[in-house]
Amino acid sequence: MENGKNIYSENTPEIVELAKLSEAADQIENELFVKYDVKRGLRDLNGKGVLTGLTRISEIVAKEEKDGKSIPKDGELYFRGYDVKKLIKAASDDNRFAFEECAYLLLFDKLPSKNELSDFNRLLGFYRSLPTSFVRDIIMKAPSRDMMNTLARSVLTLYSYDDLADDTSLPNVLRQSLQLISLFPLLSIYGYQAYNHYHEGNTLFIHPPLEELSTAETILYLLRPDSKYTELEAKLLDICLVLHMEHGGGNNSSFTTHVVSSSMTDTYSVIAAAIGSLKGPRHGGANIKVVHMFDDIEANVKNWEDEAEVEAYLRKILNKEAFDKAGLIYGIGHAIYSKSDPRATVLKGFVEKLAIEKGREDELKLYELVEKLAPQIISGERKMYKGVSANVDFYSGFVYRMLGLPEELYPTIFAMARIVGWSAHRMEELANNGKIIRPAYMAIEPRKGYMDMKDRD
Repeated sequence: MENGKNIYSENTPEIVELAKLSEAADQIENELFVKYDVKRGLRDLNGKGVLTGLTRISEIVAKEEKDGKSIPKDGELYFRGYDVKKLIKAASDDNRFAFEECAYLLLFDKLPSKNELSDFNRLLGFYRSLPTSFVRDIIMKAPSRDMMNTLARSVLTLYSYDDLADDTSLPNVLRQSLQLISLFPLLSIYGYQAYNHYHEGNTLFIHPPLEELSTAETILYLLRPDSKYTELEAKLLDICLVLHMEHGGGNNSSFTTHVVSSSMTDTYSVIAAAIGSLKGPRHGGANIKVVHMFDDIEANVKNWEDEAEVEAYLRKILNKEAFDKAGLIYGIGHAIYSKSDPRATVLKGFVEKLAIEKGREDELKLYELVEKLAPQIISGERKMYKGVSANVDFYSGFVYRMLGLPEELYPTIFAMARIVGWSAHRMEELANNGKIIRPAYMAIEPRKGYMDMKDRD
């Protein structure tokens, strides 16, 4: 750095040449992965994940066995053996929030009684308080344009405020986990407010949290200048949080949680690593791509109800002729689900009410049309080992748009939910006192004799 600027940038000739050397040095021929039966991405050639662990926390079902064959079926998701669809429906029928109840279930393998849930909510409310001057001294200093980086930095900094930060006993890790579950909305939204003020020049709003609010209500209360929200808005955001809070031990960020926890490091380091994983566009940033894709579709398709016109434009997107030229119809397809993603199915069932409240029925019809056409187009033009359908990201971005949530916060809303799953997986890894996770890598570089400096080019 010189006067706050990089002396060497990515376009500096020296850096360009070194990058070429590095790229050439690291290339591995595709046929070698097949020769040595390496499961790239820990998946076989048919996309099936390699079994690397056991979990009691959640289960994803996308197939059923019939006559010795795996047959795709409508997707199912279970939290501790309970169907998520039924958990959400029961909460909706009783007109109550589901996130805290499901958090209790994931952490303790028990559906809470009314009194247990009330006590748990009070505990979360009690922990919803940052250390003195944390907002001023940490969050307001050098605010980042990336909210996930801001969140990770804040989590790592909390280590310094914890006298028992390195204690990996289960009671202490549970205490740390509950605090982080409570604090993620504050860390994320205050970080956004700092960015919005210092980088965008907008008014700074820092609302102190209220202990009695649910997590979904807290997010809207802290984010909006007037702290106001409708019951429907809070309940639908609550459903989004439930659908994102846990998704098996094999997803990238939960697997990261297991891997890093197995080294016996501290909770703050583990969760920061999980945040870094979730930040990746292949994992937690997909719903932003979905809403941007629909912005593009809405701008280029004249008649949103004309199936032929919509289909033609989707083909352009798939053939790298439109939108970002990546050849992907975002929000369609999933690594595991084929016939349907249960999270998308549940969310779609509630979206219509909010679309009516916000006067966006026409846009919802366009989403439904793309949901119908896209799998047909993809299956017709590309060789698929399984079916494709809308995933949870397809509708979640639309919901966040209708709620007026800034795009910068979309990935952190995912994190505000998934911190529960990460906490449960960390507890599970520690409770089983397993070995450090260390899969094998095969070295394929030939051995070489040492060459003296005077003999090198």
